[in-house]
Amino acid sequence: MADGDGDPGVFTATALPGDPRLLPTLTNAFLGTRAFRDILHAAGVYSGAAGDTHRADVPSPLGLRMAAPGARSPAESFTLDTWTGTFSHTIQCPGYTATHQLYAHHSLVHLMAFSITIRRLDGSTHPVTVQLQSLFVPQSQDLDLTPGPDFQGAHYIYGQTLVPEVEGGPRPTVHMLWTPIPQSLALGGEERERRWEFLAAVAGSEEEAKRSYSAGLALVAAGSLHRSHVRAWAALRRGCSVELDGPPALRQALHGCLYYLLSAVPPRDSPGAPFHGISPGGLSNGTRGEDYWGHVFWDQDTWMFPNILLLYPEAARAMLQYRLRTLEGARRNAQEQGYEGAKFPWESAATGREVCPEEIYGAQEIHVSGDVLVAFEQYYCTTQDQKLFREDGGWELVEAVARYWCSRMEWSEEEQLYHIRGVMPPDEYHGQVDNSAFTNAVARRSLNFAADLARDLLLSVPEEWEDRARKIKVPFDEERKYHPEYDGYSPGEPVKQADVVLLGFPLMHPMSAEVRRNDLEMYEPVTDPAGPAMTWSMFAVGWLELKELQRARSQLQKCFSNITEPFKVWVENSDGSGAVNFLTGMGGFLQVVLFGFTGFRITRSGLLFDPAFPDDITELNISGVSYLGNKLEVTITREETRVEVTETSRDPPASPLEAVLELGQRFPLREGQSVSFPTAPGWIQRSPS
Repeated sequence: MADGDGDPGVFTATALPGDPRLLPTLTNAFLGTRAFRDILHAAGVYSGAAGDTHRADVPSPLGLRMAAPGARSPAESFTLDTWTGTFSHTIQCPGYTATHQLYAHHSLVHLMAFSITIRRLDGSTHPVTVQLQSLFVPQSQDLDLTPGPDFQGAHYIYGQTLVPEVEGGPRPTVHMLWTPIPQSLALGGEERERRWEFLAAVAGSEEEAKRSYSAGLALVAAGSLHRSHVRAWAALRRGCSVELDGPPALRQALHGCLYYLLSAVPPRDSPGAPFHGISPGGLSNGTRGEDYWGHVFWDQDTWMFPNILLLYPEAARAMLQYRLRTLEGARRNAQEQGYEGAKFPWESAATGREVCPEEIYGAQEIHVSGDVLVAFEQYYCTTQDQKLFREDGGWELVEAVARYWCSRMEWSEEEQLYHIRGVMPPDEYHGQVDNSAFTNAVARRSLNFAADLARDLLLSVPEEWEDRARKIKVPFDEERKYHPEYDGYSPGEPVKQADVVLLGFPLMHPMSAEVRRNDLEMYEPVTDPAGPAMTWSMFAVGWLELKELQRARSQLQKCFSNITEPFKVWVENSDGSGAVNFLTGMGGFLQVVLFGFTGFRITRSGLLFDPAFPDDITELNISGVSYLGNKLEVTITREETRVEVTETSRDPPASPLEAVLELGQRFPLREGQSVSFPTAPGWIQRSPS
């Protein structure tokens, strides 16, 4: 087991899990691997035609194990330090320690590195040797690799993926330079301590690979390679800090989720390098047959995105730009199915074309286009970033999805409402249903946002958008006062995962507290206990909304059966099946903390709050909440809420803010001044002054 009493952000064990999938992942925005694995992946590098498209395996020189020859039962420890973004393996022998450190450099995103350090503990003078056991072979089943000339002491290979995603489409190229790895390293008789550094640079061009490798060598020469990574990573963690006073297991889970999710996003100072989206198991997974082959689903937009947006809107923008770059593929998907506008694929890789191996999901699980639009709407309300929508393609995407929804609806003369027929809702136990409550509600929200945005941009609003938003059917049972999942749903029918409960959050579909409660009561007992990990977090958010704190706690507790020891790697299903390092589940868990405990809700008029947390939590502190160009530090206890503007953007200038309580008190929020008020419902909005 991991340490329960120590630092909640450091996970240490004396043995590794038996299942190698549960080893910690080391990723940045462009590269990802798992500790001791002999392959890595590069963002956006897929091989295989649609249906077989998967992350291309790049051979990894980093997947080695260190051993101490001749040492009898040395003491070993394995540590993931989420504060430094570093994994280490330490062997302690009589007279010396050997430490292997491994990391994906956070700011030099084309660089991964490891070091071996041997340090004497006594006055002996005999040489000390450690072995490096490597499985590395510079070959790949997915890349046509060719050796090139050595560069600054590094070996070099390069090659293209074997099969393009779409016929005639591009085949990405990979260039890799790496420090040659000897079979053993020795500390000389006169040496007390020595460190050896090893680099691997991977990029889409020879020039970028060489530039990154040279930058790494220069930092090695200055003795600051690891320090430069830690500094960049620590700056990100400081700006996205979430701390709570509560049970150790909850605090550890929180730090694990923040580590794995923030590892996947671009660094703060990254130039405009394209971002390639986040798959359910992240960049370290996604080889053929694993983690849905590294495809991007609604998991990114619905489950991971809101957390990133609240803490780090620049990275949220990069996630949206992935959808913007794949808009043409989405247009083709709609066209091929006989509809207008753009239909985002259920499973997306590099082009936006549908790459799901099973046709039923791509054809029926169409809510994903609405999920993408909800992310764009949340971003717009939080940042008021006009440039994304006016100049960078945001409006074209919103308009295309609105047109898709209009063409996908049919008018029912009998009900005098619009229907969407033949879909699969988020609950994948039911296909080919009519009027999925979630699908239709997200279509309605898409059309309302498109109309509101058009008005803000001083564009004409097509009449049919507002007409269809008003008249689309969202199934509702007047007698039982709840939302049936789809036309013909019978109470008690098993459900795979969170579906109707998503109407309350994140969709904020209008309903009374009674209906919200009835939806939770109806679906909680029939949702498959073996279903995917993000489900219970949404029930927890619902119960927090209704101030049913114990019921919320018991739902949150269910998440822990998906968190594995000792490195807090999540599995999709509690039996260990499905995607591993399941960022989707972590995203749901973080939303309980960031949106459930705080009551934060992103709306057009303000950032609502209504805090509530279970009895075993006494304080929550979030530094780096981003809203309209301001960075806020928010501290909440049961009695008091404290808010301070810690930073304001200058270009474009941040909007001045105020906090308003439902009872009417107003509190101007000024940079550098802490404001306290009783913990109660209210909102943060633009100051009218």
